Amino acid sequence: MKIVCIGGGPAGLYFALLMKKQDASHDITVVERNLPYDTFGWGVVLSDATMDNMRLWDPATAATIEHAFNHWDDIELHFKGHTIRSGGHGFVGIGRKKLLNILQARCEILGVKLVFEREVTSADEYPDADLIIASDGINSRIRNEHVAVFKPDIVGRPNRYIWLGTHKLYDAFTFLFEKTEHGWFQAHIYKFDETTTTFIVEAPEDVWKAHGLDRADQDESIAFCERLFADNLQGAKLMTNARHLRGSAWLNFQRVKCEQWSYFNGSSHIVLMGDAVHTAHFAIGSGTKLALEDAIELTRQFNEHGTAPEHIPEVLERYQALRNIDVLRLQNAAWNAMEWFEVVGHRYADTLPPEQFMYSMLTRSQRISHENLRLRDRAWLEGFEHWFAESAAAQSGTQLPAGDAPPPMFTPYKLRSVVLKNRVVVSPMAQYSAVDGVAGDFHLAHLGARALGGAALVFAEMTCVSAEGRITPGCAGLYKPEHVTAFKRVADFIHTHSDAKFAIQIGHAGAKASTRVPWEGADQPLVAGNWPLISASPQQYLEGVSDTSRAMTRADMDAVTADFVRTAAWAAEAGADWLELHCAHGYLLSSFISPLTNQRTDEYGGSLANRVRYPVEVFKAIRAVWPDHLPISVRISAHDWVEGGITPDDAVEIARHFKAAGADMIDCSSGQVSPLQKPVYGRMYQTPFADRIRNEAGIATIAVGAISEADHINSIIAAGRADLCAVARPHLANPAWTLMEAARIGYHALPWPKQYLSAKSQLERNLERERALAEAAGAAGADQANRALGV
Repeated sequence: MKIVCIGGGPAGLYFALLMKKQDASHDITVVERNLPYDTFGWGVVLSDATMDNMRLWDPATAATIEHAFNHWDDIELHFKGHTIRSGGHGFVGIGRKKLLNILQARCEILGVKLVFEREVTSADEYPDADLIIASDGINSRIRNEHVAVFKPDIVGRPNRYIWLGTHKLYDAFTFLFEKTEHGWFQAHIYKFDETTTTFIVEAPEDVWKAHGLDRADQDESIAFCERLFADNLQGAKLMTNARHLRGSAWLNFQRVKCEQWSYFNGSSHIVLMGDAVHTAHFAIGSGTKLALEDAIELTRQFNEHGTAPEHIPEVLERYQALRNIDVLRLQNAAWNAMEWFEVVGHRYADTLPPEQFMYSMLTRSQRISHENLRLRDRAWLEGFEHWFAESAAAQSGTQLPAGDAPPPMFTPYKLRSVVLKNRVVVSPMAQYSAVDGVAGDFHLAHLGARALGGAALVFAEMTCVSAEGRITPGCAGLYKPEHVTAFKRVADFIHTHSDAKFAIQIGHAGAKASTRVPWEGADQPLVAGNWPLISASPQQYLEGVSDTSRAMTRADMDAVTADFVRTAAWAAEAGADWLELHCAHGYLLSSFISPLTNQRTDEYGGSLANRVRYPVEVFKAIRAVWPDHLPISVRISAHDWVEGGITPDDAVEIARHFKAAGADMIDCSSGQVSPLQKPVYGRMYQTPFADRIRNEAGIATIAVGAISEADHINSIIAAGRADLCAVARPHLANPAWTLMEAARIGYHALPWPKQYLSAKSQLERNLERERALAEAAGAAGADQANRALGV
């Protein structure tokens, strides 16, 4: 096979040597525009896993790289006068020039032809090639030649960064954070050879401009960075090797993602590789890793399917299908890490204490979880857990228990006078099983079982403030005296038989009222007995299906406010410890907040401040009658997932309005405002809303949505992304979900109901046995892999 690799970076060189190693008869040429053994840039980072992969495919190259690289396990943070270090992270640093020199030399040994100082502008320059590898970088000319085919999605990011070096040597991957009069700068630092360290300085665009760095040349920028990080550099100088770039050498990161990776131009198959097809932010040091693993996977596919011309289309199709999964996973992690560094100055740096800031930084990509940190550095994590438990005990006015510190999810939390024993909430979930609004035996069994199951706070479903405010005839209410009696029965059971607290969420369904219970047709109007609907503006939730609501008048608003006030007072009378106002999911109060459902032209429509006005009025009215020593949270839809609807930016402002009105906490849900919504689902997918509101609006939050295991909650709470976690469907499947998760992670100090104690030790023994078997199987697998690698 005749192969031409356009671009002599890691992807093109490594693919060339791997294919030549597999079959010496391949005619392979690498074409590079720069001089031989010349390159720009400082060090690159590889993971231990990537090195394992390289050892398997070409031990000689891997051995040479290993001889030249610098390996370290530790990450060190310098922040607000504190230095914090965590180990077990496993990185390899090597100079980019050294890496390319190693790959070039290996290519020459194997017989790959290297052509330098040759600028290729089109794949048509090699019409006799069977395969053309377009590994010509982020500004790929080959990709740009066929934009309509490859369909690149290129997103420029706001932060500015400059890639520098220094002869000061560091023995850990080091992060420095320095605050100036205009904002925060950060440095990403790692040693890559015996004399040199990479030193990347990054800042938000507004901070960068405020210091005049948009007008500074390279020497002025270097001098600024030396002054900024002088305490750490201790006289060491910073250097640039980007003199070939005009101007300041400050860059914006470009995220590249292509819909199609390969193309047949009539004579040659062209396939993109490395930065030409995808990029990943340096925050997790993954660009070179992706390039090398692209080369490995394409080589693997040729090995499996053959190199005959008729097999090339299948090989390229398989290559994209398989690599795309890993690339997207890593790009998503890199995106999360990149976003963390983009917002760190205004979201975390001024709000989180150093210990929690370090945890947040380590878990920024969301690939590293709480238990993964325990595997990496048990001593550090246990020290952090002890600090966190002490902080939680101080915040809640409780005593830190003797012995090992509890995991973050099992630390107490206090809001007003209410002390929750842990951070787990049973989310409000509609059961549609009330009769004329009365919460009956089903609710007693349902809510009582979950109170016995270990959660700290148990929410009843949205409890309607009037008969007309019900979603369905099966919805619970608090608008008649008998409803108070029914809920008091539930509250009394919870308080008598458990140490959980009881919460009631109150709301009005608005335009989404008067529908059937879900198992008879979700969101479908009642067959008979429908009642009139009201909302912020005339609205038909399901076009051509739902009944149409009318816009509320001032008299309607006064009447509904009175309903909310009565319900809040009766919730207190029923014995609820906590109240939540439902302003989400397209229900009545939500219909005022979202521009998708509010077209009013009076003082309750238009701007966000106007749209939130009525929900805030309702909140103030219920706060006035709700006992002062008990908390009120507010549930909002932090994202409508529809163009023109509420955005996460808006959600922060909404939270600020409720905070100013006296709200204690924001329960951060999203969507369900429009049937046109297109949510991006995934584990913990709504947690970023809680994170942002907590750390930007400065109000406590509840995270909710696809939180399904203890590791999720521990990571969220420990990183300061939320104060509580509401768990919904897992609690439907298992009322004792919290007790089960405690046992699953080996935390045995969570009290069980005395009636169930005989099951506790048996469950813990069984789970311990399962863990031991899993560890033994893992060790056996690692042993087998090592033997396969010849280790």
